[in-house]
Amino acid sequence: MPKVEGTTTEKYAGLVGILQESLDGGGDVGASVAVIDKGELVVDIWGGYADAAKTAPWNSDTIVNVWSTTKTMTFVVALMLADHGGLDFHAPVAKYWPEFAANGKESIEVRHLMGHTAGLSGWSTPIKAEDLADWEFCTSALAAQEPWWTPGTASGYHALTQGYLIGEVVRRITGTTIGQFFQSEVANVVGADFHIGLPESGESRVSFVIPPPPIDFSNVPTDSIAYRTFTSPALDPTMPHERWWRSAEIPAANGHGNARSVATIQQIIANRGEANGHRFFSEQTSDSIFETQAHGVDLALGQETHFGMGYGLASATTPLGPRACYWGGYGGSVIIMDQDAQLTVAYMMNKMQGSLSADSRGTNIALHAALASLG
Repeated sequence: MPKVEGTTTEKYAGLVGILQESLDGGGDVGASVAVIDKGELVVDIWGGYADAAKTAPWNSDTIVNVWSTTKTMTFVVALMLADHGGLDFHAPVAKYWPEFAANGKESIEVRHLMGHTAGLSGWSTPIKAEDLADWEFCTSALAAQEPWWTPGTASGYHALTQGYLIGEVVRRITGTTIGQFFQSEVANVVGADFHIGLPESGESRVSFVIPPPPIDFSNVPTDSIAYRTFTSPALDPTMPHERWWRSAEIPAANGHGNARSVATIQQIIANRGEANGHRFFSEQTSDSIFETQAHGVDLALGQETHFGMGYGLASATTPLGPRACYWGGYGGSVIIMDQDAQLTVAYMMNKMQGSLSADSRGTNIALHAALASLG
């Protein structure tokens, strides 16, 4: 097994051993870890293999599909637009996207899209996986359909739809796609190698995700929100192996990057709107992240969740500080930001576990980083 490479400060050196142990023990095949403490990149490490056959090393510039960790990039964009006056989280979505008012959705607010409470966690119209590359099809179908539950009353994880919903609002306001806006106004500004819609030039650096065992829906009622959400279309973990998936803009699920690039961007949240000398939004706007949008058993995930303005917040199942937020991706990637500590911790990998969000690998890394930050 290749040795973990990269750099750490002495304070955080223990993370090298944790990643190496996971690689040696088979918990990981290839992975990267990054920690930014008060604006300083104190951990930037990677190791293992970029492919399931273990023939190619995971390098400094290796990137991977991070699944729902991509959602955190759409949240940064939304916060920027809210700060600059173009977007009001408490305004009806139809203010920006008039067609969205159809079928009783005229009162759904932007914050409902951010907090998974809009009642649109999947598509009512039949949809194939390849249709996810058709922006107009996906957004028009969502604009036309009726909510699956009363909006604002509960969360139901909008696994794929959230990116199209937020993304279309962004497009109506800015006149450009959310992937293009994100690239020019966020990623390029901080010098982060993260893409919502991967250009051909990045293909040689992609590590294809290694699929986990399939999710078993045999005991899930077909009329349940969970079943309808995760089968429209079904989440096939081999989709990132296809060029159509990587090149499309699927803002809730197909972002490509590594721990360094994810942390470089999400430190904006830990630093209350600022990163690398550039202010993206005000400290007051960053406070809106912690406005609870839903807190209870999620209708799609079937477990307790606590959603703020986009990001996940502390709950009984996710013990975090009062000014910390997070999200993760299908198979295990995770990003955590703590404003009190000004700490950002990212873990991105190619070997997927069976859960829809972070597992013990990322949790272990985040806990060690948090303890090290106190030392």
